[in-house]
Amino acid sequence: MNSKAAASVVAFSVAFNQNKQLIGERGLMPCKSYLNSVKRYVGGRIGPAAFAYTPSVLWLLDWSDMDANLDGIAVGGMALSAFVLVTGMANMVVMGTLWVLYHSLVSVGQLWYSFGWESQLLETGFLAIFLCPVWTLSQVPRRCPPSLICIWTFRWLIVRIMLGAGLIKIRGDKCWRDLTCMDYHYETQPVPSPMSYYLHRSPWWFHRFETLSNHLIELIFPLFTFLGRRMRLFNGAVQILFQVVLIVSGNLSFLNWLTIVPSLACFDDASLGFLFHSRGGAKRAVLEMQNEASAGRAAKPTKGMLIRRVVNISLGVLIGCLSIPVVMNLLSSRQVMNTSFDPLRIVNTYGAFGSITKERTEVIFQGTLSRDPKDPEALWEEYQFLCKPGDVYRRPCVISPYHYRLDWLMWFAAFQTYEQSEWVIHIAGRLLSNDSAVLSLLDRNPFQGRDAPRWVRGEHFRYKFSQPGSTSAAEGKWWLRKRIGAYFPPVDLEGLRGYFQSRSWPHPHVAPGRSSSQDA
Repeated sequence: MNSKAAASVVAFSVAFNQNKQLIGERGLMPCKSYLNSVKRYVGGRIGPAAFAYTPSVLWLLDWSDMDANLDGIAVGGMALSAFVLVTGMANMVVMGTLWVLYHSLVSVGQLWYSFGWESQLLETGFLAIFLCPVWTLSQVPRRCPPSLICIWTFRWLIVRIMLGAGLIKIRGDKCWRDLTCMDYHYETQPVPSPMSYYLHRSPWWFHRFETLSNHLIELIFPLFTFLGRRMRLFNGAVQILFQVVLIVSGNLSFLNWLTIVPSLACFDDASLGFLFHSRGGAKRAVLEMQNEASAGRAAKPTKGMLIRRVVNISLGVLIGCLSIPVVMNLLSSRQVMNTSFDPLRIVNTYGAFGSITKERTEVIFQGTLSRDPKDPEALWEEYQFLCKPGDVYRRPCVISPYHYRLDWLMWFAAFQTYEQSEWVIHIAGRLLSNDSAVLSLLDRNPFQGRDAPRWVRGEHFRYKFSQPGSTSAAEGKWWLRKRIGAYFPPVDLEGLRGYFQSRSWPHPHVAPGRSSSQDA
């Protein structure tokens, strides 16, 4: 429960710090516009159809200040998660509220919330509801101990997560089958860490060992969950160790931290007892309950306890039914990953890195104060993102379990075109007006305290790690880069007016006294 609460604290803090810039009133993809489009799609009414299409409490709130709504949801989620984390106590009401609050954000998050860990947090949160008593706040509720059915739903979750990840790899990129994917992964993953720099230079045989080990951990060991206690404990230990390795070697949001949660379900009280103080109240209470049960002195079931058993059985039936399309997807040669087959995302498909990019490309935003963007003397200055590669002298960051959503999406934009990622041009327009909301998502604005740039362009570069011990590394370069070409041509505010209007984006403010491109 505590580990799930820790992941929720991080998730809601990311939401609080970034939602306004991404989906707020002046965000890159305002959730109010999205909700209005859903409302039109379902017939212009906020009713059951709207809630089924986009499950969110935002339907019930006043939209006149959407930023306040988003902040309220995030702050409420952080507060409840922190309470559970610090006290170790929760009930179904608290955990259900957390699930509803985060679902409300994911449902309107659009592109920014489109990744597998969002659904995984929702599924984990839904299952966690049934670990708790309805009302009582107690670390060890005597009348409502966790059901074995609920424990097995967590075990089933870790099995599906790992099998989904393993199968999508085997069916995907050829490099997973010829054991060469790890030759590229550390350098080309979305947000490398400092350890990625050194692991990338490991010997070829070590990369082969890594890839083969990955297949064993994701495809074979999960099945040990069904082969008795010892094999299940072995799988749990391996999965946790695997997630720790992934945490150290990259910045994959809170995904790996979250995956540890269902892995813990592979253990039982006897195997985890050493983690608790012998005189601690929780451990003593569990031992007393176990002694009473073994001696046949367990309390006679009350009406509430019998109802709870029915609820637990119903949970098992629900998860079983919703797992049918998920299992069919796992068995299909056309497997899809990170997809939900039910609107509430109770049981989902998972997977990661089915294909591996063999080279790293980056989009670099540059601005200039020059009136003529074609002037060879024009000085183009670079913007720096918070974590993604840019300045070749900047050390790769360490942010996991935290997550910069814009940095992550820029990784995808780099191997697409700006026509496929129109929000990139939206960012360019905001940079042309020194928009504070977008700039808060960046690390360095070269025009801080100066006039806004007249022109902004996107340059496309190929990045490679420098060789440790080389001259470049001695100069402090973590990266080497080579220009590929223009990602998008120089744009100015006036030139973007029609582009923004055609997409119903608010046109950034043109500073008074600033000459437009037509006046230059």
